[in-house]
Amino acid sequence: MQETLKQLQAEALQKIEAATDLKELNDVRVAYLGKKGPITEVLRGMGKLSAEERPKMGALVNVIREEISAAIESKQTVLEEAAINAKLAEETIDVTLPGYEVKVGNHHPLTKIVEEMEDLFMGMGYEVAEGPEVEQDYYNFEALNLPQGHPARDMQDSFYITEDTLMRTHTSPVQVRTMLKHAGKGPVKIICPGKVYRRDNDDATHSHQFMQIEGLVVDKNISMSDLAGTLEVFAKKAFGQEREIRMRPSFFPFTEPSVEVDISCKICGGKGCSVCKGTGWIEVLGAGMVHPNVLRMSGFDPEVYSGFAFGIGVERIAMLKYGIDDIRHFYSNDIRFLKQFHTHEG
Repeated sequence: MQETLKQLQAEALQKIEAATDLKELNDVRVAYLGKKGPITEVLRGMGKLSAEERPKMGALVNVIREEISAAIESKQTVLEEAAINAKLAEETIDVTLPGYEVKVGNHHPLTKIVEEMEDLFMGMGYEVAEGPEVEQDYYNFEALNLPQGHPARDMQDSFYITEDTLMRTHTSPVQVRTMLKHAGKGPVKIICPGKVYRRDNDDATHSHQFMQIEGLVVDKNISMSDLAGTLEVFAKKAFGQEREIRMRPSFFPFTEPSVEVDISCKICGGKGCSVCKGTGWIEVLGAGMVHPNVLRMSGFDPEVYSGFAFGIGVERIAMLKYGIDDIRHFYSNDIRFLKQFHTHEG
């Protein structure tokens, strides 16, 4: 029986040493020390031994069991450390490798222009007003002195949804809605940035959707000189302090008198070049004094109140400011184009 026990001990120690993972080691423990293992079977047969042999055999069995258990614990420690090291090695971050690039966005050039203009005019006491892009014909045309059949409607070929509903062709309806809310009492001092829509063929200088910033001031004793001073401040902010403006007579149904506004060419300094077509001036916007009919339809007495209005094309300003030659770049979502503008601060 002693030989059998020593042989079992040797086998167990050999298998413990050869175990490569914790499962395999646990299988060895169960096989040799479990209730159905060979050592337990030896213990059950000790009843057949003599009274003198029984204590000696019991002591030997205990020694062998303790040696096997100690070997299992020692091997378990080794295998657990090896498993932890293997997991750490698998999850190791190689700090010498380049990290993932974090792409940071920046403002769209049109957004930059709008925000710059909002900052400028809010600093001059204006409020920012908004209105619906799907507009009623009355607010888009009739309340702006453009009744049904007026020839000037053809200048703004429109996207009609129903007979009386369309996509707004300018942000001027916001001015009408704001004046109506004031119920004939001034002052009114707002800018209206937003998208507008016209049936136009898209090319380098035209788009069926574009952005405007319109301004409106209505109060007592408002004059053309107030408009000129305001637009001069705008021009210097948008294009540089050395810019000058000039106003030329024009026609818009909702203003009287009406003007086209030019700025001195920043490329040639007013001397004449290909950009300004040799004139030294570049057209940037339309403006004028609010037509008495528009004031009257919006609830203001034109004998008491006067006002001026102007309309700025955001894409037009951005193209001139940043030297962009094709309006379609603003809407192509080309990241190469958009990434250029994080360096432009005005």
